[in-house]
Amino acid sequence: MSILIKPLITEKATALSEKSNRYTFVVDGDANKIQIRKAIEDTFSVVVANVRTMNVDGKARTRYTKTAVVKGRSKGYKKAIVELADGHSIDFYENV
Repeated sequence: MSILIKPLITEKATALSEKSNRYTFVVDGDANKIQIRKAIEDTFSVVVANVRTMNVDGKARTRYTKTAVVKGRSKGYKKAIVELADGHSIDFYENV
């Protein structure tokens, strides 16, 4: 089971990383803060100061077809905002 699924790279997440050294990841729904901290420290060789998690609900979707209106939901996910200690950073674009 992989705890880290992917980094979230949005405008808001990029502003957080530049201003306050916080990085955002999509993580496994069953992972707790201790497991997330260990996975980040092992993967990126950094020191984690703080971990905040939240469950993001999926959006309601509606599609209008010829025969009927189809309603559903997109899948939700768990998001972790990881604050690193001073002097540490993560570069997602180093291998590009």
